Amino acid sequence: MAIRDWPEGERPREKLLLMGPQSLSDAELLAIFLRTGVSGKSAVDLARELLQSFGGLRELLESDRQTFCAGHGLGDAKFTQLQAVLEMGRRHLQATLERGGALESPDAVRQYLSTRLRHRQREVFACLLLDNRHRVISYEELFFGTIDAASVYPREVVKKALEQNAAALILAHNHPSGVAEPSRADRQITDRLMKALQTVDIRVLDHMVVGDAEVISFAERGWI
Repeated sequence: MAIRDWPEGERPREKLLLMGPQSLSDAELLAIFLRTGVSGKSAVDLARELLQSFGGLRELLESDRQTFCAGHGLGDAKFTQLQAVLEMGRRHLQATLERGGALESPDAVRQYLSTRLRHRQREVFACLLLDNRHRVISYEELFFGTIDAASVYPREVVKKALEQNAAALILAHNHPSGVAEPSRADRQITDRLMKALQTVDIRVLDHMVVGDAEVISFAERGWI
């Protein structure tokens, strides 16, 4: 049976308008994105099949172009639409930070850094540069690969902060393993960066480590 023949309260679009997006299942949300099904399958049926094939919504959303386009009923057009939607989400989070100030919305900072770093396949070391009122100036990715004491250069962080006229910053990096627990090397790097930035009167407000299911804050641990 086609979705248009379903009772109105069960159709994903009508359900969303009536009850809000939070009321929809992953399959129903994906069906709205897909818009149409394929021969013999409604959009919801196809969405359920794709979620099972990919292993879940997150795996589908974070898949690369080749993997995504190999999915039944998918292709470059859907991939470009999806990437546009995801980027709009990231920009919305960044705009939220810029309006409210990073320190006034720590949950938004966590969510933003997670969307930026959680899915990356290698370690990325980044900074949120802040002005003297702790509003976001910019997000900068500075180092890539295995992050250790030899691959993070304090002078480059200081240089970038001075270029942007930053008064403070929040350090961040991801753990591709999915385990957010900071390592001894993470703490050593943080200490080195704090000392280097203190020489030019720039404060390190936090260092957040992004894992698969959580973001750990050095400041909340009392390490900064």
